[in-house]
Amino acid sequence: MSAIRVEGLTKTYGQVRALDGLDLAVEPGAIFGFLGPNGSGKTTTIRILTGLARPTGGRAMVAGSDVAAGGRTASRVIGHLPEEPAFYPWMTPRDFIDHVARLFGLDAAERGTRVAELLDQVGLGSVATRRIGGFSRGMRQRLGLAQALVNRPEVLFLDEPVSALDPAGRKEVLGLIERLRGQCTVFMSSHILADVERVCDTIAILARGRLLTQASHDELLQRYAVPIFELETDPAAAGSLTGWGASLRSLPWVESIAMEGPVLRIVVRDVDVAKRELLPGALAAGLTLTRYQLVRPSLEDVFLRLVGADGER
Repeated sequence: MSAIRVEGLTKTYGQVRALDGLDLAVEPGAIFGFLGPNGSGKTTTIRILTGLARPTGGRAMVAGSDVAAGGRTASRVIGHLPEEPAFYPWMTPRDFIDHVARLFGLDAAERGTRVAELLDQVGLGSVATRRIGGFSRGMRQRLGLAQALVNRPEVLFLDEPVSALDPAGRKEVLGLIERLRGQCTVFMSSHILADVERVCDTIAILARGRLLTQASHDELLQRYAVPIFELETDPAAAGSLTGWGASLRSLPWVESIAMEGPVLRIVVRDVDVAKRELLPGALAAGLTLTRYQLVRPSLEDVFLRLVGADGER
């Protein structure tokens, strides 16, 4: 049985259709990446799956409970970290997590152990007695993750879980999420594609409230990624590289060309022809290259190909 199953889910706000027949299936124990441009319906989906909003139509099952029909069973076995978690500023992290643990019915002994364990996990053990009101956004994000884990959830929903963290904090929290693999199902929405690429087993891409694709990371790259060559020169010679690149646009084996500083990125339709012609052509044009590389496709390349650089399909 799927940990999460969504069938024909719709949500409208007046004339706006936030979700338009969304279908999803997430297997138990997976770390599931949920991607889409701004306004694609990611947060609306999470709000419905966590019982914070009701859909206009369709079904949504979480941990065996029909949340779309108002089922409350799932609320005891899920955790949720919203994009901007809110706290009582006069509380300390220890008091706040203890308060959440009381709501889940943990007894005094279990609460004490669980609170200390969670605060250490998210790197807040040393500030357990400081008032939350003085915390940075990154510290509040860590505290939000701790409260989402209090009840050892079967399904954990994370909406932009590391967007407010510095690089060291992101690495630490992503490591924590990775360690949850197999312990619970993680449903993670993020706009930081490198983070999703690092930790997620399966990835879904959403646009305009509809599912564009869902597959494993490797399957997405095989299905949608295209070969990309990068040629780099000294910044002073970037103009010459740009001019030569423009001359390639009419070639049948070239799909697109983009200049990013001193780097020319060439997306090709035929990698074998590109291998034969690109480097000799650049040298014949008198270009001095500091780098020539066939780059490994990334999740960002897949995402931009599916939804477009401006978020439109």
